[in-house]
Amino acid sequence: MPDRRTVDELSIEELEEVLRIRKREARMARLRHYDEVGRRRSDMPLPTPDSPPTPFDGAHQAPKRKKRTLRDRLLLLVEFGAAVGLVAILAFTAWQIQSINRQAVAEQEAQVAEMEASMPTPSPTPILGAVVLPGGHTPPTAPGGAQPRFDEVPSHLQPLVQQQVFAPVIEATRQPGHAVRVEVPSISVDAPIVYGDGWEQLKQGVGQHVGTGNPGQNSGNVVLSAHNDIFGEIFRYLDQLQTGDEIIVHTSANESFTYVVDHWRIVEPTEVSVLQPTTDPTVTLISCYPYLDNSQRIVVVAGLSD
Repeated sequence: MPDRRTVDELSIEELEEVLRIRKREARMARLRHYDEVGRRRSDMPLPTPDSPPTPFDGAHQAPKRKKRTLRDRLLLLVEFGAAVGLVAILAFTAWQIQSINRQAVAEQEAQVAEMEASMPTPSPTPILGAVVLPGGHTPPTAPGGAQPRFDEVPSHLQPLVQQQVFAPVIEATRQPGHAVRVEVPSISVDAPIVYGDGWEQLKQGVGQHVGTGNPGQNSGNVVLSAHNDIFGEIFRYLDQLQTGDEIIVHTSANESFTYVVDHWRIVEPTEVSVLQPTTDPTVTLISCYPYLDNSQRIVVVAGLSD
């Protein structure tokens, strides 16, 4: 009687048996076909009912598939290795370039630092101070207002002086105990002292001529300049000073030195001898003169009080 159970009702062993039978029948059908067309190999045995049919071409084609698989894997491995090697080369090259750049930057910075260390500190020594007295300017009532007065300078030096006057101010290094403030009680002067007496420095107050001494030294000339009719008119009334009036100079060391006026006089702008060092401790005050004319200079000389 035929077995009418469904596939779901069969056990695993029964399913395997059905599969072996089906494979054997298919194998026998192929063999009969090969017999008919004369392609059957004489050394190929017939499958037995108890053993599964042997695939005809599987045994011969498997080695070829294995060879192709192995070759493909080798090629894939080679490609992967080449890609990794290329990435490594690129990474190493980039690292090497960055290392060279960092080394070059470090060497450049070291060279700049060495150059800066070997360079002396710039000093704003005015060209104008060597040929005329500081502070020269046109009156504020003149056309165009107050401006540096270049006509006092020899014509062959005027381009150099103009270039220096309008150049950026370079702050020079000052010695300990330098002057920071000046008082002249008799004419109500109390003003800060900056280092340098160029056009920009005198906008800030009283300017000390670069290279002159510190207050209180046994010898030397502390030269202080200020305007008389602009920027606060600090030295407007120098011509009212009398012999014996006091000039008090304060320093960065919290010291103060009192100088006593000896005399004052009117000189030409080219009288630069008043800038020279002195054998006695001296303070020299300079400003333009007369008021709103400024064609000359007034020079006040005072000695250190005992």
